[in-house]
Amino acid sequence: MTAPVPGWLNDLAADAVHHSVPAELRPPGDSGREAAVLLLFGESAEGPDILLIQRSAKGRNHAGQPAFPGGGVDPGDGGPVGAALREAQEETGLDPRGVRVVGTLPELYIWHSDNRVTPVLGWWHTPCAVYAASPDEVDAVARVPIAELVDPANRLRLRFPGGHTAGPAFRVRDMLVWGFTAGVLDTVLTATGFARPWNGDHVEDLPPEVIRLARR
Repeated sequence: MTAPVPGWLNDLAADAVHHSVPAELRPPGDSGREAAVLLLFGESAEGPDILLIQRSAKGRNHAGQPAFPGGGVDPGDGGPVGAALREAQEETGLDPRGVRVVGTLPELYIWHSDNRVTPVLGWWHTPCAVYAASPDEVDAVARVPIAELVDPANRLRLRFPGGHTAGPAFRVRDMLVWGFTAGVLDTVLTATGFARPWNGDHVEDLPPEVIRLARR
């Protein structure tokens, strides 16, 4: 018997049209490569969770960063949904037959890689084993419980060289989740009602190795 889609995820998809996109994330006209990421939610003994990957430190864009499975939309994908499922299968060994696509969130722009990204919402009704299926692209794969993401002890903000303070970040499962992925997670956790109050004054310097990889 497959697990039904939880009400909070259906509500998130239904309310997506009302989500406003911050000015810095709005796609600039018609430029940018079309891309998609899969926000795959499931249920385990630890409660609701979400699938994250740690990108390979050998990559060209977003090297070494935790992320949602995803990538560019290819001609044969039929759009962002097909791309998100294909990329997740290639990167984590995911069986797309175990996923029900619930909807999409508004398109977001990542200036560093010039990608126009559509977040695809999925429900993992029939989970399967996942792993770093593409070692050249992915170093690790983890199902991260929502309870760990919203734990105030795991939340922080990061300071860039020069003193600029970035948005929210998470320290979970030996990963420092920041940037685009952390921003989307923060928005989704708030919209679904899972978010808990945390100390936004907890600021740490972005680690030197993370800076080095980000500047590639």
